[in-house]
Amino acid sequence: MSEQAAPPANKRLAYLEKVTREGSTDPFAWYGLAQEYRRLERFDEALQTFTQLRSAHVDYLPMYLMCGQMLETLERTDEAREWLTAGLDLAKKKGDSHAASELESALATL
Repeated sequence: MSEQAAPPANKRLAYLEKVTREGSTDPFAWYGLAQEYRRLERFDEALQTFTQLRSAHVDYLPMYLMCGQMLETLERTDEAREWLTAGLDLAKKKGDSHAASELESALATL
C-alpha cells in the first residue's frame, strides 16, 4: 500500500512513531503515540510508550488515567491501581481537583 493510500489513522501512527523516534521531548507526542497504540489494541506497545513518557515527564497528568484505564480493561488490576494512585497523588500535589476526581472514580471501579 502506498503512503498516499494509507488511511488517516495509519498516517497518524507513522507520524507519531517518526517524531518520537527522532527524539521528540514533547510529552504530547509520546502521549498521542501511546493513545494510538491503545486505540489499535497494541497494548504492549501502548504500555511501553506510557512507561517511557512517565520516565521522561513524570508530571504529565493525563497519562495516568489513560494508562490506568487501559490496564483495568486488560484485567491488570494491580498495575492499574499503581498508575491511578500515582496520578491521584500528582493531581492533589498540583491542585487539579478535576483530574483528582476522575482518578478517584477510576480507582473506585477497581
